Amino acid sequence: MPIITLTTDFGIKDHFVSAVKGAIYTELPEATIVDISHEISPFHITEAAYIIQNAYKSFPKGSIHIVGIDSELNPENKHIAVLLDDHYFICANNGLISLIASEFRPEKIVEINIHDAIGTNFPVLDVFVAVACHIARGGTLEVIGKPTAEIKLIKGITPIVNLGDKQIVGSIIYIDNYGNLITNITRKLFEDIGKGRSFKITARSAVFSKIYERYSDAINFDIEKSKREEDGKKLAVFNSSGYLELAIYKSNPRTVGGASSLFGLYFRDTVSITFE
Repeated sequence: MPIITLTTDFGIKDHFVSAVKGAIYTELPEATIVDISHEISPFHITEAAYIIQNAYKSFPKGSIHIVGIDSELNPENKHIAVLLDDHYFICANNGLISLIASEFRPEKIVEINIHDAIGTNFPVLDVFVAVACHIARGGTLEVIGKPTAEIKLIKGITPIVNLGDKQIVGSIIYIDNYGNLITNITRKLFEDIGKGRSFKITARSAVFSKIYERYSDAINFDIEKSKREEDGKKLAVFNSSGYLELAIYKSNPRTVGGASSLFGLYFRDTVSITFE
């Protein structure tokens, strides 16, 4: 039985997540359900894509991923089921898949057409669960939808290289639980354009001239602890997903504030790298 994952912006206060799980267990008592996240910012497709893109690859091939972000059905927001990188994704055609599929071409896409048979005003609970359980039982996508090649694209969040390969202009795409800022600039792009040259990263008033491999690399442990620049030290790092991240060492947004508040940076704010 394939694993079924859930990613939503429902939060955990209301009954929605439990209702979806209950519906899956009613259909498939032997199902294994894994929560990826239910704390996505409401309707934040880019944030959801970043989290799913970096989570789904750790699951076995054939896993089924239900995504409840901006999922209300309307003429401009159809529902789709997608086979991508040997994983199944069930979501709205709202641009999410175009972000997740940046490295892979979907093997199959269908526009879900079982709504009339179900009738619902809560599609994640009814339609998405029905589709996930159908796939988990070995059913094909063609039974629950008609083949399509149309995927809505989200544009304007790809880094730009200009000035004769002397500058990368990117943006903040995600702010994590620590208040650290993840950009859309990858290690690969940085290395391909930078070619080992010295550089300066600029994001509002924050400036960096070095990128660390790990957070702790920014700390000089040869210095006595009481004399170190440690808590609150600003740094740039390539995170475990390979994206450039602007961070504060051991930051706690609930007390001293994270990089987002201290640097005054938020979603889609500009981050530039200039090479010498």
